[in-house]
Amino acid sequence: MSHRLFVAIRPPEPVRDALIDLMEGVSDVRWQDDDQLHLTLRYIGETDRHRANELAGALAAVEFAPFPIAIDGTAFFERKGRAHTLYADIDPNPELLSLRKRVERVCVQCGCEPEHRKYAPHITIARLNASSGSLTPFLGRTSEFKLAPWICDAFRLYESHLRPGGSLYEPVMTYPAAKQ
Repeated sequence: MSHRLFVAIRPPEPVRDALIDLMEGVSDVRWQDDDQLHLTLRYIGETDRHRANELAGALAAVEFAPFPIAIDGTAFFERKGRAHTLYADIDPNPELLSLRKRVERVCVQCGCEPEHRKYAPHITIARLNASSGSLTPFLGRTSEFKLAPWICDAFRLYESHLRPGGSLYEPVMTYPAAKQ
């Protein structure tokens, strides 16, 4: 049996609530629900049970101190000139990038292919399609959106289950920061 895995940070409830409050004003998009809001550190993808168990154990060795994370506006990703993902942008900081590198190193040590894409920290808020409405009003209203930083004190290993209405993300393991 294979597992579709990724490693992510779960924003606290007040941050998720503020993001959900933004989710309006663009027609024909699939807005993320509360359970889907996360900041991906590493997408792993399909993996067998043995590697999944190895990863779950190896990630426990990733040490980090709690650190702040801040949202800095909204934007979108595009492919071939067409927007496909609307997201809240994350202000990158050295602690976040360091944690991401440590997680990446563990994934590669466990046999995952190295990630070749440039890391762009973000929280997806909507999936778009060819019939989605204009993003201009939404981005005009939210591009300067900021929240007070929150403290990242854990990351999680998730399993993703594909469904017609969007993926269901099941937390498998939580890895807390070192005690201060």
